[in-house]
Amino acid sequence: MTEKASSPTRITSRITSRDNPLLVRLRRLAQDGSAYRRTGQVWIEGDHLCAALLARGGVATQAVITDEGWEDERLHGMAVAAARVARVATPLFAGLSTLESPPRIGFLIELPPPAAVQAQAATVVLDRVQDAGNVGSILRSAAAFGFTQVLALKGTVALWSPKVLRAGMGAHFGLRLVEGLAEAALGDLGVPLVATSSHAGATLPAAPLPWPCAWVLGHEGQGIAASLLARCALQVRIPQPGGEESLNVAAAAAVCLYESARRSALKETPGRSQVSLTPSGGLTRSDRSGGAQ
Repeated sequence: MTEKASSPTRITSRITSRDNPLLVRLRRLAQDGSAYRRTGQVWIEGDHLCAALLARGGVATQAVITDEGWEDERLHGMAVAAARVARVATPLFAGLSTLESPPRIGFLIELPPPAAVQAQAATVVLDRVQDAGNVGSILRSAAAFGFTQVLALKGTVALWSPKVLRAGMGAHFGLRLVEGLAEAALGDLGVPLVATSSHAGATLPAAPLPWPCAWVLGHEGQGIAASLLARCALQVRIPQPGGEESLNVAAAAAVCLYESARRSALKETPGRSQVSLTPSGGLTRSDRSGGAQ
């Protein structure tokens, strides 16, 4: 491998051996979903994720790009945004990818530092959600519908694993992600917890949803832990006129988060009263002037 300084802040190199230490490290990150927790670094692959990072003002410490990608003006522009750039032949890049059709660019980024729970943020709580595709989809819905914080309790799949990153489609870079939490950490939230339950009396369209709130989403098979469900100020049922017993957790999340976002938008409509739910479960209603009723 030879290196040359191409700018005061960027070093460009060409790697020709699969045993290069950088490629060895990236293969480990690509193949082990929790390796980022030990290394403090995350490998993201593909132009969509790289572009999403840059669009959010993110910084890559290392770009890896194929020789063909280096000749592509758009990908070249992404690569040179990183502090270091490594060019590789396509077969070498394929060894870093878990995709059937390997992309032509990837970034190595620093794992965001541990964040404290933000008390008043519109939040999604993940209780032992196991499937990476489900979690990635939930992150996308959270970002789309104005939920800025995701709290993952212990037992939830690693949020920065390659599979969750792919399913999230860039949502990670616009969210406050806190993982590995004990249930007791939810006591730091200052917004009410809301959950879905097939046994709840109130249906989602009629329930007095608070904003902001924290939607709790549970394990695909076991649902929400009983102790966590007991913390919820409100439980609602999603109507399913087709007769199915339950929805996939990612589908249920999309429905619930959309409804919260829709209600939040309606609160801005003149003449409509606003319903709020206190963390203890009490209801308050106010008009547009802010007076409590």
